[in-house]
Amino acid sequence: MASKLLNIALAVFAIVLPAVAMATEFTVGDDQGIFGVDEKSMLEILVKWQPEHLSTFRNETSSIFLKDERFPFEKCEEILLKFLKREFKRFKDAVVQWTMHPWERDARMARKALKRGRQAYGLLIELACTRSSDELLGARRAYQSLYSESIEEDVASQVDGIERQLLVALVSSYRYDGSKTNDRAIKLDTQKLEKSISIGDKKQLIKDEEIVRILTTRSKIHLMAVIKCYQETFNKNIIEDLDEESSLKDTIYCLCDPPQYFSKILDSATKANANKNEKEALTRVIVTRANVDMKDIAEEYDRQYKTPLAQKIEDVALGNYKDFLVTLVQRALPKGSD
Repeated sequence: MASKLLNIALAVFAIVLPAVAMATEFTVGDDQGIFGVDEKSMLEILVKWQPEHLSTFRNETSSIFLKDERFPFEKCEEILLKFLKREFKRFKDAVVQWTMHPWERDARMARKALKRGRQAYGLLIELACTRSSDELLGARRAYQSLYSESIEEDVASQVDGIERQLLVALVSSYRYDGSKTNDRAIKLDTQKLEKSISIGDKKQLIKDEEIVRILTTRSKIHLMAVIKCYQETFNKNIIEDLDEESSLKDTIYCLCDPPQYFSKILDSATKANANKNEKEALTRVIVTRANVDMKDIAEEYDRQYKTPLAQKIEDVALGNYKDFLVTLVQRALPKGSD
């Protein structure tokens, strides 16, 4: 059975599904890369796919992506996932992450973050705060389906230290996603945040009940208004007031200014001395944001670091992997941009 599934997986990655209506076909030869698949042709096709094409791909490959019995998403057969990650290792998970359902992708990343411990808690913040309420709910559902546990209970039981309260509340959140705000509530939250920050223990702010309540329950548009009101009312920046509290800073950036947050993550990922977690972020950010806000991220990166993002990837990545990421960035930019 396992051998049959692996053969099906290879066959799928060696053709273009008719349902996606792509005219180009993969070519096969003795020296074409992974088990004879022309990797360059494969990536040139995959990188063009929009979310609807990827959805069709998953639905048309039921031997690889199984429809979940409870929730509306397709999940990858576990044995195939391990095989594909190994065979596409040179692409640093880019191909596997790109074809995977976003809910499953986020659920698996959350699981990995929990296993790695404190050094990866920032990824949990990123997943909980840069996704919409429905996307986060979908990831929570996928997590239950994949692991027969809830992400909330795993965060609560596996996170040690002062981050637990914040992280549990963030992954459990279902925020209002609309456009309406309440001026009175904005002013009250602004005052409560300033009071908690100014009189609280700087090393324990992450446990402050008011700070956690506001950051984990309020809508993103409300929080953006609060940050602006904080600056105007007290003539100081809340990020600067938080001093060395990096988890709260990341939470605010992820909720209120994702392009700035992701630009910072990409800068760390492309440094020569980047650690394993930081290096993996290059694939993660480009793949997960390609269909979301890549244009904003690329423009913010250029503004902050005076280098086009695509050019930076050209400088640090290699081969078809480099071409895949660069194309994902460039397709989000206006024609003629770097």
